[in-house]
Amino acid sequence: MALKGKILSNKNEEVKEEIEYQTFSDFLESTPPNQLIYISNLVKVSGPSFACEYEIKKPEIQLHCEDERCNGIRFFRCVTADSIEISLSGYHFFYLTYLCSNCQKIEKTFSLAASVMEEGKTKGECYKFGEMPTYGPPTPSKLMKLIGPDRDEFLKGRRCENQGLGVGAFIYYRRVVENQKNRILGEIIKVANKIGTSKSNVEILQKAVEETQFTTALDMAKGAIPESLLINGHSPIKLLHSALSEGVHALSDEQCLEMASSVRIVLGELSERLAQALKDEAELTKALSSLMKKG
Repeated sequence: MALKGKILSNKNEEVKEEIEYQTFSDFLESTPPNQLIYISNLVKVSGPSFACEYEIKKPEIQLHCEDERCNGIRFFRCVTADSIEISLSGYHFFYLTYLCSNCQKIEKTFSLAASVMEEGKTKGECYKFGEMPTYGPPTPSKLMKLIGPDRDEFLKGRRCENQGLGVGAFIYYRRVVENQKNRILGEIIKVANKIGTSKSNVEILQKAVEETQFTTALDMAKGAIPESLLINGHSPIKLLHSALSEGVHALSDEQCLEMASSVRIVLGELSERLAQALKDEAELTKALSSLMKKG
């Protein structure tokens, strides 16, 4: 467990470490699991100088709340009622649970270990074992809807990605796309039919659904994607095919991590474009219906 710091040289060219501190709120909000960090305001100090008592602070923090009433950054306040006393003698292991102040529904629990660094001071060391829900940016709801039954598999891949486990993330994301190939192509066909894509392209997409070989199916479909679903002029299916046709054993863990991240981003953008295309068509249909009734 390495602590973050800078290696500096003084005038005598002796090497020493300059300690870098985080506030406890920053640590809870933005530090990934499996990190040991120096905290500037970890505890509240009370009692006489010869017998100080140290209580873990419970700062207000800002996190993304996934509840539909919030769906954004909200204030979370600690609801762990018991005071948590720690000391200079070693690490104390504990949980802190936070609740969204807006919806009063979504919770976040942290698994931590902490120790006071210096007698009579608020500074300390804190290790984050993990958090639930898991650490990382929120996954868009439209993407979760697109992958449907493989939500748990996708979140396993997300956890691997957050922890820098490239091979694991790549394998999980590939499995999700393989399993939900027909679901994804089905949504693309819906858009194609709605916006009047050529019959030949719709037939290609339908044949891709029937194709059991995953990479062959993506290869078939990559050129038949409606223009409104293109990402910066590129077919998202072609991009996915290019990434997922790579053999995991031919890539380093760093390369797998980069590819996995790219697959997630492309899937997320595709889900947004699919939802927007179907929404636009629904709004147009409603508008035309209203105007025709007036006529």
